[in-house]
Amino acid sequence: MADTARDTTAQRAGGGESTFTVIVAALANLGIALAKAVAGVLSGSSAMLSEAAHSVADTVTEVLLLTALKRSERPADEDHPLGYGPERYIWALLAAVATFVGGAVFSLYDGVHTLLAGEELGDPLVSYIVLAVAFLLEGFSLRTGLRQARGEAARLKVPFPRYFRRTADTAVKAVVMEDSAALAGLLLAAGGLLGGQLTGSGVWDGIASLCIGALLLYVAWVLGRSNVELLIGRPLPRATRERIRVELLAVEHIEAVLELTTLVQGPREALVAAKVDFRDVSTAAQIEWACERAEQRLREAFPVVSRVYLDPTPGYAQRRSEGLSPWP
Repeated sequence: MADTARDTTAQRAGGGESTFTVIVAALANLGIALAKAVAGVLSGSSAMLSEAAHSVADTVTEVLLLTALKRSERPADEDHPLGYGPERYIWALLAAVATFVGGAVFSLYDGVHTLLAGEELGDPLVSYIVLAVAFLLEGFSLRTGLRQARGEAARLKVPFPRYFRRTADTAVKAVVMEDSAALAGLLLAAGGLLGGQLTGSGVWDGIASLCIGALLLYVAWVLGRSNVELLIGRPLPRATRERIRVELLAVEHIEAVLELTTLVQGPREALVAAKVDFRDVSTAAQIEWACERAEQRLREAFPVVSRVYLDPTPGYAQRRSEGLSPWP
């Protein structure tokens, strides 16, 4: 019971950090979207309008991510004995779709339309001011997301690039990637404005919109792929699985781990199931003790492991190696 309570507390603490990160990003993006839209209308810049669509898509994304975080934190019940953790990936996948539809498609369309039809450029001063303020706000949001991600990587003692590539916390990953794309998009929009101001041509603005659209396509693809992979079912890393085998074999009365299955169910939640060959001379009481001890060792060594299921399979490995039927 103490282990379960400690794991639940850790999961809630991690969820609280992710929620704060997403809320900061949502508030920043909402204000930025309104400012960009006004600046885009006043300046006639397609890149600014693309950036406004980008920020609107990001705001919708944050709302979906908040929904994902809240719904996935619900405790397990009779209808969902393994909990609601995977539900966060459904909502996060919808957030990736929102980035694609709301940001990338609009930006690409607006860029093509500008290149084909041209645009009438207005005073870019307001746009420059909005871009500067947006850059500061997006930078603060990105800093919040990076601080959480780096702290988690340090806690797990893995290099940050590897953690970020494989993390199951797709909410924080989405915030970091979208804020990074937003900063790059702001620079592209500023470049489009400057190019149009210097040359008097709207071509530069159209090119900037196309680049912003391509950037958002990449972000949507990466986030979509990450969430689909987790929805299908992703195991713990190979090195972790090997360490789990070692921990199980270190328990008295366990002779072999015949089959090991792990499943990531959330950022701080994983399931371990294994077919285990116990000593033939072990009593039922000893096997029960060994199962309890094995679960305790795994929880202590891997705080992310929240559920352990062991299937005693006596004589299975030996009989199969001898070419006999696995069942007596």
